[in-house]
Amino acid sequence: MSHLIERLDLGGEGIAAGPVHVPLTLPGEVVAGEIRSGRIPAPAVVTPSPDRVSPPCRHFSTCGGCALQHASDSFVKGWKAQVVRDTLAKFGLPAPIRDVHTSPRASRRRAVFSGRRMKSRAVVGFHARASDVVVDIPDCILLAPDIMALLPALERMVMAGASRRGELRFTVISSEKGADICAVGGKQLEAGLLDEVTRIASDHAVARLTWNGDLVAEMDRPCQDLCGTTVVPPPGSFLQPTKSGEAIIIGAVAEAVGHARKVVDLFAGCGTLTLPIARMAEVHSVDSSAEMLRSLESAWRGGTGLKRITTETRDLFRRPLVREELTKFGAAVADPPRAGAKAQAAAIAESEIACVAMVSCNPVSFARDCRLLVAAGFAIEWIEVIDQFRWSAHVELVARLLRN
Repeated sequence: MSHLIERLDLGGEGIAAGPVHVPLTLPGEVVAGEIRSGRIPAPAVVTPSPDRVSPPCRHFSTCGGCALQHASDSFVKGWKAQVVRDTLAKFGLPAPIRDVHTSPRASRRRAVFSGRRMKSRAVVGFHARASDVVVDIPDCILLAPDIMALLPALERMVMAGASRRGELRFTVISSEKGADICAVGGKQLEAGLLDEVTRIASDHAVARLTWNGDLVAEMDRPCQDLCGTTVVPPPGSFLQPTKSGEAIIIGAVAEAVGHARKVVDLFAGCGTLTLPIARMAEVHSVDSSAEMLRSLESAWRGGTGLKRITTETRDLFRRPLVREELTKFGAAVADPPRAGAKAQAAAIAESEIACVAMVSCNPVSFARDCRLLVAAGFAIEWIEVIDQFRWSAHVELVARLLRN
């Protein structure tokens, strides 16, 4: 029996009538295969889409890191824009998208690897699709070359410090002074293991290595440049995954806040948006992580050409800034995690702030929060869609909202 793929779900899988989920397919394709628990796990494509292409990476058939390499770049770009339009439409909102920005190949500067120790070797890579099996990715075309060059070092660390049944996870971030590696899940650091992983880090010019939360080695400061200001994020920190995507977000946010003299940066992290904005305006930065804010404060003190930055450690989910606290700001920036910022959006809606720059990695929570602002008199002026997680179903965006 054949099935027509009607659309893709938010995870990038094809949906046929039923619904039946069909991975690695595209809208308009006709496929055949056995249905198991509402899925066709191994579809045969009978009628391919004109947008189907040969996956550019040889690991695509086994690696679960990418979901859409079988689709043309133009299709993926259009689909991600349509995801935003469709999601906002469900909330009764317009989607004035100006552009979609796709990060180039081999540009991901942050990756989270899994490592397992086998009988005679180590495997470091990503999980296979819908599996806990770790697959090698020696020719990954997504990650930056300096991160790919670290795979032998990570394999050595797995052989030295992973249990046979456990899994080591490495958050690896490229920095100006070398890699910043945060390892979690390894054996307890005893003298022999400490010496070995330190030697591995030294052999591969690693700037900083932490192991289960303990600093093992810091050969240099793992610096990140944010529009001319140097910041050293805490180990394993979230950063925008590509420099090109980061630049688009910074530029869009700077445009969105306009000429506001005082700006509040909500969910500020270590200053990805605070530090560039501080070249134009005073910024009050709020985040739940005191450690991230300490990195931001240190960067501000060591920077030049920056206006005043103040920081506040605060859980914005439980204690959003309220109307009285927001009155002194001309614009707000919000860059929350995937859960969004419902409570904070409601508080902004009740305030007198006239301009909001919203950054989101989840169109659903973004639309939910935007609806609160629109109901209070805001309008979505424009949206920029950013595709930093190339070939994945992940969608990011920046929007400017103005109070009418």
